[in-house]
Amino acid sequence: MDRIQAMNETEFYTKLLALPDGANDVMYLGKRYLLRKETLLEGKLLKVYAEELGGNDIVSGNYYPTIKEGMLKPCEMSNKKVTDFILNIYML
Repeated sequence: MDRIQAMNETEFYTKLLALPDGANDVMYLGKRYLLRKETLLEGKLLKVYAEELGGNDIVSGNYYPTIKEGMLKPCEMSNKKVTDFILNIYML
């Protein structure tokens, strides 16, 4: 039987960890965003919040690496939107 891959073993988690804490300018789908990342509770909570500059798109979520081998809790949006954003941004 195939084992479901834990989120902590995914490219999403690797990229999320690699983002520096604080405010960062990033590009996503040809648009510029201001991304804020915070690592809290000794690494037990990673918060991301991004606002499209000059637009009205927002991406927001909390990631808990110590719960169920990684749990994403998006804020009023789909898991897919948050994971796609993290997987496809690049730093400016």
